[in-house]
Amino acid sequence: MKSIKYIALSAILTFSAICAVVYTSCKKDACKDVTCLHGGVCSDGNCINCNVGYEGTNCATLSKDKFVGTYTGSEICTVGTDNYSVTLSSASDDLVLTYTNLYNESITATCTITSTSTFSFSGTQVVGGTPVTFTGTGTLSSSNLTVTYTITNSSTTNTCTFTGHK
Repeated sequence: MKSIKYIALSAILTFSAICAVVYTSCKKDACKDVTCLHGGVCSDGNCINCNVGYEGTNCATLSKDKFVGTYTGSEICTVGTDNYSVTLSSASDDLVLTYTNLYNESITATCTITSTSTFSFSGTQVVGGTPVTFTGTGTLSSSNLTVTYTITNSSTTNTCTFTGHK
């Protein structure tokens, strides 16, 4: 009688093990048909950890494309305020934008994408015969651009925040 119990118990255990193996082997690989570009890694069917400058389902969307456009807004500086427009345009490199009309002085800055919603810039340009040095960062939230920067000419340093809408 004991041997029948052991046989039945062995059969139940064997059947349970087979069911467990079959169940786990039927689970689909969510990343099987997903191709992640630009350093992205598939996790649960979605691309994550895209290289800086890329985003989207397959890490194929250039982050800088959403920045491109003209933004009209206001600027508050440690010395003065102003209302004007700036333009961000695409440059040839995937991580580079051109920022036109910085400080409402037709200054052009070359910006580098630092994340899906931020960029940074620095440089020097001659304005009216005087070298002007600038450095700053920009953030895009929806269609709102916020740029904070410091600009220095031979006699003055001014810190400004431009807030504009596309």
